[in-house]
Amino acid sequence: MISGTSFDAVEALLVELELDGEVLVCDLVEHRSVPYPSATRDAIAALLPPAASTIEQVCRLDVEIGQFFATVAKGLVDRHGPVQVVCSHGQTVYHWVEGDIARGTLQLGEPAWIAELTGAAVVSDVRNRDIACGGHGAPLASLLDVLLLGSHPSATSGSLNLGGIANVTVVGPDRPPIAFDIGPANALMDVFVQALTDGEESFDRHGALAARGRPDDYLVDRLLDDPYFSLPPPKSTGKEYFNFGYVSSRLPEGRDIGGADLLASLTAASAEMTAMALRPFQLDELVVAGGGTRNPTLMGELEARLPGVPVRKIDDLGVPEAAKEALVFAVIGFLTLCGIPATIPSCTGATKASVLGCITPGAGPLPLPPAQPAGPPATPTRLLVRTPLPAR
Repeated sequence: MISGTSFDAVEALLVELELDGEVLVCDLVEHRSVPYPSATRDAIAALLPPAASTIEQVCRLDVEIGQFFATVAKGLVDRHGPVQVVCSHGQTVYHWVEGDIARGTLQLGEPAWIAELTGAAVVSDVRNRDIACGGHGAPLASLLDVLLLGSHPSATSGSLNLGGIANVTVVGPDRPPIAFDIGPANALMDVFVQALTDGEESFDRHGALAARGRPDDYLVDRLLDDPYFSLPPPKSTGKEYFNFGYVSSRLPEGRDIGGADLLASLTAASAEMTAMALRPFQLDELVVAGGGTRNPTLMGELEARLPGVPVRKIDDLGVPEAAKEALVFAVIGFLTLCGIPATIPSCTGATKASVLGCITPGAGPLPLPPAQPAGPPATPTRLLVRTPLPAR
């Protein structure tokens, strides 16, 4: 389970996993996207930088998010029966980066509520171990990307996630996988849609508002003029940096930019910063996921900036686009219980691969795998989606 940087809903995926040699076999059972109550969403927005917050706010929201995640998990348990483990990413509220070094990260959503309501063991706090090993704790989706695209492909492929923050994993022949946060995909667009509509809309549905406007070239250039985009990967960032203030400080003085033109500028900037990050890799194909794929204006801008690069959705690989991030954390939870590292150092920048997360016991003994006669289970090199999600 995860709520991403757009903090609009909890994505939950029920999945059965087994390790067959070096192949991680995956049977998808059900995916649910459950919107946050408006009060919870408002509380998250009020906590995020650059807003000031109190430790009381943090405590209350940690419990509130944990309880909501628990009810989402319980809904799946009620429909399908007991589960052994829940991996809960929770809600990121701060990702602490100084220059090219990640110092820490904070996700809220107390796991004890999930364990108590479902009876399952809960894996949580999955990013900080990688940071303790010198990594960025992101993008953890690189694990799933490499398992899907292959660690030794014959062509160079990119797996792009267009969430609040865009991230990409690139795999190719004769090179280790590489991954990094590109910058804001939907984050800046979302916050200005909310401001322009007085909170009635939380995102530019189907890119309709941006499609009615024209990008302001000066503003687009200013949005792209930031040292972050020149940092070499691996690197990570978040909405504590790319937020309302980032845009407002770059608006041209003395000139009024209408709402549609502003959204068109933000959309063009998101597409161009993504294309700038991807061009050096000379991709043979691009696989995309995330909410941005449902914005045809953004996708059109991106594809126009990457001529000759075939673009397809991750659904073609058996993973529903909306369920990708939830599957990432299902895989991480499974590997954690097996004692298998779930990070790729060349992707996160860590000095070594690590077993991730903390475990909160459920109602019974921990569901640890049986001891292997030849040592610990093999690290998977490929993910096979044996059973897709049922058609709706």
